[in-house]
Amino acid sequence: MILADIVVMAAYFAVVLAIGFHFGRRQENATDYFLGNRDLPWWAIMLSIVATETSALTVISIPGIAARGNLTFLQIPLGYLIGRIAVAIWLLPGYFSGDQQTAYTRLERRFGGATRRTASAVFMLVRSLGDSVRVFATAIPLSIITGWSVPMSVAVVVAVTVVYTWMGGIKAVVWVDVLQMCVYLVGGIATIIVAANLIGIDTLLDTAREAGKLKTLDTQLSLTVPYTLLSGLVGGALLSAASHGTDHLIVQRLLAARSLGDARYALVGSGVLVIIQFAVFLLVGSVIWAVSSYGANIPGDELYPRFVLDYLPPGVSGLVIAGILAAAMSTVSSSLNSLASATTHDFYSYITGKSDPAHLLKVGRILTVVWAIILTGGALSFSSSDQPVVVLALSIASITYGALLGTYLIAGTEKRYTQFDAITSITITSLVMLVVVLIKPGPFADLAWPWYVPLGTATSLIVSSMSSLIRNLVDR
Repeated sequence: MILADIVVMAAYFAVVLAIGFHFGRRQENATDYFLGNRDLPWWAIMLSIVATETSALTVISIPGIAARGNLTFLQIPLGYLIGRIAVAIWLLPGYFSGDQQTAYTRLERRFGGATRRTASAVFMLVRSLGDSVRVFATAIPLSIITGWSVPMSVAVVVAVTVVYTWMGGIKAVVWVDVLQMCVYLVGGIATIIVAANLIGIDTLLDTAREAGKLKTLDTQLSLTVPYTLLSGLVGGALLSAASHGTDHLIVQRLLAARSLGDARYALVGSGVLVIIQFAVFLLVGSVIWAVSSYGANIPGDELYPRFVLDYLPPGVSGLVIAGILAAAMSTVSSSLNSLASATTHDFYSYITGKSDPAHLLKVGRILTVVWAIILTGGALSFSSSDQPVVVLALSIASITYGALLGTYLIAGTEKRYTQFDAITSITITSLVMLVVVLIKPGPFADLAWPWYVPLGTATSLIVSSMSSLIRNLVDR
């Protein structure tokens, strides 16, 4: 890196830390720290949702998918929008009934405290694993661009992030997310413009079109091809319904909205915006393919960082590096705050019986640091994989997403389901999906990853129904 790149990165870090210190002065209790006193504007929540759910994965991995293939991944976010609309209509109203601190409070009201803690524990386990993958994956391109070691890259990302998250809570996280999304989107658009100028936009489009790189729709019916219209609409919709309707990482932001209406605007708007964001970074991959001469031996997740290093002019490369850092920090900050929130409210407060908001604020800050240490250790324990990081992270999340979505669905239906049925369903479905996702080769080795959540949801509904039926027969 040259001086111009270092200046851009340093300026970005300074602004991020300033935001954290600004909001840190206003934290008085746990509601401020974890829910922003329920006073965040819907458009900021919308941008924060998009930055949180896809930033690290999008910036690093999506360009590689397009460079190695085409634009058919764009069918997945089409389903994301459908899933969010469904959550906005059917699940969101339940979160604005009474004073709910986490996504799993409503399960306690329907089934009991054990169900709430089981769901929360599942969230914390899978969230920490998935985000450890994200941090590790981000460290690799950062080490390529900056010359830092992978452990050093992990340490820098987590250290800077934990400072502003610890100080400012969810308000700092959301407003930094807004900044971060702008930074990495501008970096992506700048990459497209620079690359197009290298060979000319007409030549670029003609070359990509002739090679099939601009193909967007795949209408074949297949359970083994990952990016088809059917897998995008069905798998993408259920994945989005699970992640945005049951995952506290996203639900926490929706709970911070001023009203149910604002939460709905933020959620559905994020579905539209995420389609645009995926399109931008898929196009980044297309122009990388057209302009560069990278061989097939370079992993797809390394293509964009190498392009930044080899082709972008000084200053622009610094902006893109800041964008990659922004992507990583957005993921880490959101994860730290949501994990600390779930631990504080779903476990600490229950075990100790302490509910004083000022005391829980202190506990939440301590747990933020604890989870930062856990994510750092988790990130350093992973090794490189030929699988795109976006697929790996979403596959890990899919282990429990179906189980949680199924539990929320039975919670809103017949009263015949009990806490025993809910916990049995979560446990068995998670174990089944653990085998489906991680055991390779195995009976589901060829199943495309967008079908993991639909399979998990169906399994959850079947298991809960069987549990209820058997329990009723035994009670007779």
